[in-house]
Amino acid sequence: MAQYTGLEIAVIGMSGRFPGAENINDFWFNLKNGVESVSFFTDEELREAGEDNADINDPSYVKANAYVENKEFFDAQFFNYRPDEARIMDPQTRLFHQCVWEALEDAGCNPENEKHKIALFAGSSANINWQVYSQLINQKGLVDSFTASQISNPRFMSSRISYCLNLRGPAVYLDTACSTSLVAVHEACKSLLTMDCNVAVAGGVTLTNKFKKGYKYQPGMIYSKDGHCRAFDADASGTIGGEGAAVVVLKTLKKAIADGDHIYAVIKGSGVNNDGKQKVGYTAPSVDGQTEAILRAQRWSKVEPASIGMIEAHGTATELGDPIEIEALNRTFGKSEKKYCAIGSVKSNFGHLDAAAGAAGLIKAVLALKNRQIPPSLNYQSPNSKIDFDDSPFYVNTSLKDWANETYPLRAGVSSFGIGGTNAHVVLEEPPLRQESSESRNFQLLLVSGKTENALKRNIENLSLFIQNESSVKLADVAYTLQNSRSHFEIRKAFVCNNNEYEGLNYLNDSSDETKSITPEKIVFMFSGQGSQYVGMCKELYDNENCFKETVDYCLNFIKQKFSKDLKPILFCVENNDINNTEYAQPTLFIIEYALSKLLIKWGIVPHILIGHSLGEYVAACISGVFTINDALTLVVKRGELMQQMSPGTMLSISINEENLLPLVGQYKDVSLAAVNSSELCVASGTDEAINNFSTKLNELEIQNRILHTSHAFHSFMMEPMLEAYQSELEKIKINKPQIPFISNVTGKEASYEEIRLTSYWKNQLRHSVNFSRGSRSAAFSENHMFFRGGAGQ
Repeated sequence: MAQYTGLEIAVIGMSGRFPGAENINDFWFNLKNGVESVSFFTDEELREAGEDNADINDPSYVKANAYVENKEFFDAQFFNYRPDEARIMDPQTRLFHQCVWEALEDAGCNPENEKHKIALFAGSSANINWQVYSQLINQKGLVDSFTASQISNPRFMSSRISYCLNLRGPAVYLDTACSTSLVAVHEACKSLLTMDCNVAVAGGVTLTNKFKKGYKYQPGMIYSKDGHCRAFDADASGTIGGEGAAVVVLKTLKKAIADGDHIYAVIKGSGVNNDGKQKVGYTAPSVDGQTEAILRAQRWSKVEPASIGMIEAHGTATELGDPIEIEALNRTFGKSEKKYCAIGSVKSNFGHLDAAAGAAGLIKAVLALKNRQIPPSLNYQSPNSKIDFDDSPFYVNTSLKDWANETYPLRAGVSSFGIGGTNAHVVLEEPPLRQESSESRNFQLLLVSGKTENALKRNIENLSLFIQNESSVKLADVAYTLQNSRSHFEIRKAFVCNNNEYEGLNYLNDSSDETKSITPEKIVFMFSGQGSQYVGMCKELYDNENCFKETVDYCLNFIKQKFSKDLKPILFCVENNDINNTEYAQPTLFIIEYALSKLLIKWGIVPHILIGHSLGEYVAACISGVFTINDALTLVVKRGELMQQMSPGTMLSISINEENLLPLVGQYKDVSLAAVNSSELCVASGTDEAINNFSTKLNELEIQNRILHTSHAFHSFMMEPMLEAYQSELEKIKINKPQIPFISNVTGKEASYEEIRLTSYWKNQLRHSVNFSRGSRSAAFSENHMFFRGGAGQ
């Protein structure tokens, strides 16, 4: 059972580029299958790459290295760099942009989220020849010299990437030679614990502007005689040069658990020090220094050495380095008859990644913990005679091994030692059991975006493939991550999919729908008036969305208790047709629109402006805070009852503008202008006889019109008999100041508190014309508005 001190750090995201592996999945595949990603070159290949013939023909020249493929490619547009800037940018900085972005995506940390204060601790290798090369590229001065000097120099890498990705925590560039990236992890952990940041990215990168290039072997030095790294082996002669980038995203364990993050592993503790002068030379390793660094990490971790089942060693396979490293480990672990701790080195897969080596080893150990398997260390046949394995707990693991421990949680140690003596060690532990996410609604909204149409298409294809291949994934978790943990780019699509049957996933690859670039400044909620109601409206939402159901049930129960009216059968029973009676239509429609609004607001879709048509203005006023929900329900029920008692009448929809309609309406005593819905659509109300006569006149004038299916002549003189009784109800209600602006049906402008606090306003709103056309124009005073229509069918 894992025990925590409160100082643990969670690894919540990873990314990397390694020889033979363009992503973390490829990396793990190569590790567990024992793939050695070292390239050996022909003489012709080396000549084409620009190598000197004298070097190629030198017997000590080893025609091998481990390089990253496709390192010359960089999506400058994505990171908002000009092509000429990208050309002179150090290849390490280019690649590290991509890896940091991918790691944050993997962690579900959107830098644009204000709650994330993200730090970046990173370093790179020296790339002196690139400085010369970039100057040749920029001879014409396409980029000013000051900018060029920064872009081409990797020491600006951390601050430049933090600027590019909007990372607002500390941006620190480190250089401790081979231990750089593991020291970066150590510093990132400290920054999290001192609360300088709440998310930290750490890692390193090593690239050159060469592809096919060998090296000269020198006995006793760091590079091997045959292009293979044989860590801890009797035939070990050194390592080889490798390229790569490795990045991890960190958060305190407590916060990661609270945030529901995916945790790959837990950093229990880390230790960093320097050898000082107590060794044979500046570049030589030190037993004392390495021992102290490992002990510091174990003391911080508060774990027994016997609980550690794997060590990812520095393992350079050098004559001096390997024996000293095992001696330091033997000192910290003590003697043991049982071989319980596997030891290996990722350098046997692809050589020494220099500044990226420590983080690469860390990611290997994290993946081993995640998959509960220890991958093999390659090129090992028999132990180096200078290494004391006999009385130690260590053995070199040479094949893929399932990993289990009945006594302790799975734990691993990772070492990285830099030339010059800066030593780093990290103790890792398997992640805590993740609490399974709760059940969610059947249908999920998947949001996908990209900076270009092609990028969007690729993202959709990748998402579709992932969902269909990962049978255990919950669609609700995918939807949450896409909505809350991803950057939302200009080109977007949304898909509604069934969580149980994965219905609709086949549409993910269908790019026939129009995609739009939308960045709304304001969200407008619109509420329809009487006439859009029907039995069973929003029944599926009622059955599947708790927030919607709870709101509807509250309103229904309030009306039932106060007015002895059971509206539930009227709303949901298909055999009941009473919903079209004004007495029932108005409260049921109000309830549905109000519940829809509350659901949208819970989802984070919060209105900036509200507008309603006739009855819909009551929903707008209630959401705005003018009426409490109980007072609004009381008014709506009374309004519907009183209207139901009025004499029957007729309403007529007319395709004409207000200016041309008014003179015609004035010719009929019993006809009123009820609504101006748009520039070319109005509604007239009146007695049955008057409206029929008016319709005949309009037909003679060849003006299109049609009778609406209503029981009464709303917003006309026929509503006047109820006004006194309705005023009595209004006088019982407290009218509050609006908290969200809403548009008045009476004026077509934003409603002011001075007018709506008067009972006369709500009488006029009931009796006179609905000026919806002017109101909708007021609500949409710019093009950057997004309208949500709340009604029965929505």
